Amino acid sequence: MRCASAGDRGGVTAEIAVALPSLALVLGLALAAVQAAAAHVACVDSARIGARALARGDSESEVLTLIARTAPESAETRLSRGDGMARVTVTTRIPIGPSFTAPVVVGGEAATPVEPGT
Repeated sequence: MRCASAGDRGGVTAEIAVALPSLALVLGLALAAVQAAAAHVACVDSARIGARALARGDSESEVLTLIARTAPESAETRLSRGDGMARVTVTTRIPIGPSFTAPVVVGGEAATPVEPGT
């Protein structure tokens, strides 16, 4: 077996040094996508819980308390009733990347028929 020539020494180290930042970027983007997906699911669940409570005739303060239990922190909530439907929208901003980049807005919306007599 021959030893590598002096010109080939350190080639693998240089290739890893070039590829490592790209791998870190891909990993960061994958983690950010998972975080955004989890926030979206939490918003959808919160909206469904809120719409059911609003359709039952619970007060707005009770509905907002129920939503706050499952919604991500700093989520914004909109409640409305009309046309026989109770509608709830929950949105939040997810910071992805450095502070100078725009956050991703995720949310969920649910509508439930209002129960008779409420």
